Amino acid sequence: MKIIDLRTMRGPSYWSVKHFKLIVMKVDMQDLADAWSNTVPALAEQLPSLLPELAQPQPMDAGKSAQKNPPLTQEQLTDGEPLGHVIMQTALALQRTAGMPVHWGKSYPAHQEGVEFVVFAYQEERAGRMAAEAAVQVIDDLCHQRSVTIKPIVDELHEIREEEFFGPSTWSIVSEAASRNIPYIQLKNSNIIQLGYGVNQKRIWATTTSYTSHAGVEVAGNKNRTKAMLRDSGVPVPSGTTVYSEDGLRDAIEELGFPIVTKPLDGNHGKGATICIRDWEGAVEGLKAAQVYSRAVIVERFIEGHDYRMLVVDGKLIAAAKRTPAAVKGNGTSTIQELINEVNKDPRRGVGHEKVLTSIKADQHTLDILKTHDLTLDSVLPEGQEVYLKSTANISTGGTATDVTDLVHPYNVLLAERVAGIIGLDICGIDLLTNDIAVPLNETRGAVIEVNAAPGFRMHISPTEGLPRNVAAPVVDMLFPRGSTARIPIMAVTGTNGKTTTTQLIAHVVAAAGHKVGYTTTNGIYIQGVQLQSGDCTGGQSAEFVLKDPTVNFAVLETARGGMLRSGLGFHTCDVAVVTNVAADHLGLRDIYTVEEMATVKGVLPRTVRKDGYAVLNADDDLVYAMREKVECNVALFSMNEHNPRIREHIEHGGLAAVYEEGYITIYKNSYKLRIDHATAFPITFGGGLLSTSRTPWRQRWLVIAMGSIKSKLSWLCAPSCHRRQRCPAA
Repeated sequence: MKIIDLRTMRGPSYWSVKHFKLIVMKVDMQDLADAWSNTVPALAEQLPSLLPELAQPQPMDAGKSAQKNPPLTQEQLTDGEPLGHVIMQTALALQRTAGMPVHWGKSYPAHQEGVEFVVFAYQEERAGRMAAEAAVQVIDDLCHQRSVTIKPIVDELHEIREEEFFGPSTWSIVSEAASRNIPYIQLKNSNIIQLGYGVNQKRIWATTTSYTSHAGVEVAGNKNRTKAMLRDSGVPVPSGTTVYSEDGLRDAIEELGFPIVTKPLDGNHGKGATICIRDWEGAVEGLKAAQVYSRAVIVERFIEGHDYRMLVVDGKLIAAAKRTPAAVKGNGTSTIQELINEVNKDPRRGVGHEKVLTSIKADQHTLDILKTHDLTLDSVLPEGQEVYLKSTANISTGGTATDVTDLVHPYNVLLAERVAGIIGLDICGIDLLTNDIAVPLNETRGAVIEVNAAPGFRMHISPTEGLPRNVAAPVVDMLFPRGSTARIPIMAVTGTNGKTTTTQLIAHVVAAAGHKVGYTTTNGIYIQGVQLQSGDCTGGQSAEFVLKDPTVNFAVLETARGGMLRSGLGFHTCDVAVVTNVAADHLGLRDIYTVEEMATVKGVLPRTVRKDGYAVLNADDDLVYAMREKVECNVALFSMNEHNPRIREHIEHGGLAAVYEEGYITIYKNSYKLRIDHATAFPITFGGGLLSTSRTPWRQRWLVIAMGSIKSKLSWLCAPSCHRRQRCPAA
């Protein structure tokens, strides 16, 4: 077997309008066509054991009784499951085994004998492409009785996931935005996510946002400055000082006494911090650990109490969690390493941010902590004895979290909200130590020990114990308050002929109405009338170029066949989609061989129109007219024939249409019509006729323009009276 073509879809496409992220693979299977039936028994025996995920039931499609892809069983393989389907299932199973929950896929024969299309979902693009190649190789090896090892493949896929997938905090915000139909784009070569389009966009980077104050981040990053500001505002903080050497450390200990805490001045996420130091040797080790991250080291009095994280968003306390460092409890027989291994068997634990909890890793810091208790990883703990393995309670180092939001005393709520305001952060994590969060902090002799400018959300959205909190919702509320919008209007144009001119004319009409327009054509990309890129710019990346521009408040996008087949659309939904016509041009390219298949490609665009938007279709073209049957939005028709029965039927049922009648461009709405003007009045025509350089009548293009400006015309058309209205003869 060999892969002939491998494509990545990043938006609605010919293969699926609802599933955006797809790998499309064209596989030549001719060398196995004759031997396939003979290799099935061996494949049926080996494949499920190599990839147990293949036999797991998959989630159901919403509202459907059939599974997306039933588990692949030996019986199915024995009964002659198509080879393409087996490859598709294998590619999906490889990704799921590596922690990427993808399920949707399909396969079907290509036009060439012995060649199949294999289409399946991916979570991370690089992982999806690797899974495609690996699945083909695995099946080919099994069919040729070569040995196969799955683990290295899964390990590499897992590494890709950890490198490229959103962290849990970012993903919580992105998924919350997506649930509100707010589009998002990951900016190239960065971890910055754009929410929304054009002038209405906001950005997030982990849990910092477009509204995060640079000054606030700087203050939070300097622990001394943070403590000084909080102390001056009456917030209890630990007493301490900053040191740079062992001499300074000795002076600090003489002033503070033991126990103490050491941490880097500019540290975060608990890096380099050592707590509850009770002797000089431990203090020196703590100094060295902190100086790995910062020459300046904070030495503070150790505050007794539990570790709590308070999360404040937009000035309000949203969640609170009690954090516990990674620990093991003895059973009298197992070594500490064996106890760690047992804890890591918890299905909630995984590598990095893969799961709710992170696996505990016995690193040098762990060994140093054990050494202070005269223990090693080979030590056996007595029954019930608990030993902490980390000095900080971070989830990323194996700690656990318990939600305590409903227990926080009103005094402590006010305290947290004041701290966020004092530091000047829109999203703020406040760490404090206290014996009881339900008691005012000033009564427990507790203290605020740290302020975080980019707090992690994982402990709140997926606590080990207690109620999960949707802490992403108030973030999205802050970025897009009630009544605001994240989108800009998008009008997209496709068809065989006339796309570029239609796009340019629509952009001109919209700009004349006062909008700041970005548009794409086969000539280039234009932002507010200025060409920023030249060449054929009708694909998904060009569309994203416009949608990412912060000055644009209206997008008009020419959308050609090539881009849709190469990588899908550059947007998920639009407000108006125009289809000019479908003709037998460009057949035989990208595996599109018939006009009907070409119509299916073009038909992707109207299927992405929002429910309150319009698909503007050519009623004179049978294939374009048929597209109305698959859309979930309003339909508007245009025709060169005012007596076209399709137009008459459409307007009799309250539809919207534009026709060329008696030399005029006319819009029909219900039983009324609005004459725009005589065709000869438009300077782009030769007396209302054809231009010799075009295959499409200019009059027809102006019908499209009339329909393309529907959204701005509707209020006029539906007004109580208008001197230009006439009764429609069809009524």
